[in-house]
Amino acid sequence: MTKARAVGIARPGGPEVVGVIEREVREPGRGEVRLEVRAAAVNPTDIGLRERGVDGLPPPWVPGMDAAGVVESVGAGVEHVAAGDEAMAAVAPRRAEGGAQAELVVVPATSVVPVPDGMTAERAATLPMNGLTALHGLELLGLVEGQTLAVTGGAGLLASYVIAIAKERGLRVLADASPHDKTLVRSFGADLVVPRGDALVAAIRSDAPEGVDAVFDTALLRRGVFPAIREGGAIAVVRTWDGADVEQGIRIAKVQVWTVLERTDWLWEARELAIRGVLVPRVAGSYAPEAAADAQRRMEAGGLRGRAVIVF
Repeated sequence: MTKARAVGIARPGGPEVVGVIEREVREPGRGEVRLEVRAAAVNPTDIGLRERGVDGLPPPWVPGMDAAGVVESVGAGVEHVAAGDEAMAAVAPRRAEGGAQAELVVVPATSVVPVPDGMTAERAATLPMNGLTALHGLELLGLVEGQTLAVTGGAGLLASYVIAIAKERGLRVLADASPHDKTLVRSFGADLVVPRGDALVAAIRSDAPEGVDAVFDTALLRRGVFPAIREGGAIAVVRTWDGADVEQGIRIAKVQVWTVLERTDWLWEARELAIRGVLVPRVAGSYAPEAAADAQRRMEAGGLRGRAVIVF
């Protein structure tokens, strides 16, 4: 066992329960990688972990779903990365060993790929989980070339990945933005930028009178955006959904990224898209582990145009 520092959540609560702990980290087993973390992204899932904890698992809990750093060691059977390689990983935080915001983590090799060539650890740490979420949601929606997708929360990091991948696949993309974010959202590849807020549905219907084929709802508008979707269309919902699989003639595609953390093929695809400049990782701020609570406060305040990262 090796001891390492980690961001720790002492009990369910507000940012005040977030601090730094020291914990033991085991050697990697067969098919596993031990990663020396240089940067770990802060995501909305961290807030849920902090507020509710993990049933059946005593605190402290370690948040974080994606990290980048240097491979410290590998277990038997791992061939696509080796000790000394710069790598990024998707991590499940609701496991006994905790999440990505730690100096040293052991993860399945299937959740690890090399970082994009020349990319910093801070930027690479924003890619795995959000890249997987975008790819998972688009697969669930099942749109084909020429169909129209609306993306809510268009200026956010997840939305930027969804827009870029959708355009790469030949979809027509509408996305919402506030006036000062229009240029930014257009830069992601959106064909049309519409107003966010109360005017959103009307603006979408003005462009697509029968409704769009699907919505990827990163802004958690949920049923509020149903009127923008055509009969028989679909909506990709992130986090949780409290209703049926089909409502008002609309199919509900539940994006559950924790089920695809070992989709190595998708991690390679996200890496390749980043190398080509299709996906552009954005860092909104870097924080020491001791300032993890401040990073969470900044995210909860809203308006980030990227991800805060914890830097070790």
